[in-house]
Amino acid sequence: MFKEFIARDSTKKLIYFSVLVLLLYSLRSIFDLVLLTFLFSYFIDNVKEFIVVKLNKFIKISPQLITFIIYILITLLLVFVSVKYIPIAINQSITLVEHVSNIQIENSKYIAQILEQIDIEKYIQMSVNNIVTLATHFGKGIFNLFLALILSLFFVLQKDQIKCFMKKFSKSKISPFYEYLSYFGKSFLNSFGKVIQAQIIIALVNTFISLIGLYFIGFKSLIALGFMIFILSLIPVAGVIISLVPLCLMAFEMGGIVKVIYVLVMIAIIHSFESYVLNPKLMSNKTNLPVFFTFVILIISEHFMGAWGLLLGIPIVIFILDMFGVDLSNNSKSVGYLHKKMN
Repeated sequence: MFKEFIARDSTKKLIYFSVLVLLLYSLRSIFDLVLLTFLFSYFIDNVKEFIVVKLNKFIKISPQLITFIIYILITLLLVFVSVKYIPIAINQSITLVEHVSNIQIENSKYIAQILEQIDIEKYIQMSVNNIVTLATHFGKGIFNLFLALILSLFFVLQKDQIKCFMKKFSKSKISPFYEYLSYFGKSFLNSFGKVIQAQIIIALVNTFISLIGLYFIGFKSLIALGFMIFILSLIPVAGVIISLVPLCLMAFEMGGIVKVIYVLVMIAIIHSFESYVLNPKLMSNKTNLPVFFTFVILIISEHFMGAWGLLLGIPIVIFILDMFGVDLSNNSKSVGYLHKKMN
């Protein structure tokens, strides 16, 4: 009886899926690095394939050469942004601190009475600890970003060799697990590709609306700012928050707190439009899920996985539905990819 239960295809699916979940859970400490590497590899490989297909109509060109050119351009852009805007952000931060320190405090005797009741040393220590923690996370994030970029470079360059190496597992003792893992990967990439397409459209819309708003607020260097906003918009929610820091610092230098308020209001409106209108609608159209379910999935996945959940939540749900043969296509006669392949 037990052997028959284990031999069932649905039981094997559940076991292999559980092993995969445990494997991913064991990598939770480097989850950001894994996801960034996957995201860079997927995005750059598709850009490379698109360019190669278009250029091959006129001239034969090496895919490896295109890959190197793409990575060189990305590196140059990162260096340009670092050299041009990080010093500006530092100077504007210093200006902001000096501005706050020069504010004349009225009714100082009342403020002094209030301050006597507050444990200043405690709050200073907490602030220092928070700054150290923030700096540590920021440094780790920058390190993961560059490491993921390097890893993705090797992956894209050796994609064919990696495929040949992985196929060797199909004739090994763990071939059943490999076959299921291969099907899982194809299903996930199929749904993830749809989500990435939707996210690129969202990033383009966000960039266009943001540039219009920044133009009327009085910002300069809109091309460089537009590139920064587009890249950060590919990271759901977190990208908006990251872009808020340099924009607010630049706005403060331009026109003080009033300009900062303009930027905050603009970002709040754009973020609300993205979260409650654009994101659910585009994800729904790309995945054939009802808008209501798409919205619920985005909320739940963001709750459990943070900002990454907005990118991975829908592919994971579609993958699970497809694994159990739930038809999401407009053609009712079709069946799920994994269900069709493994039954």
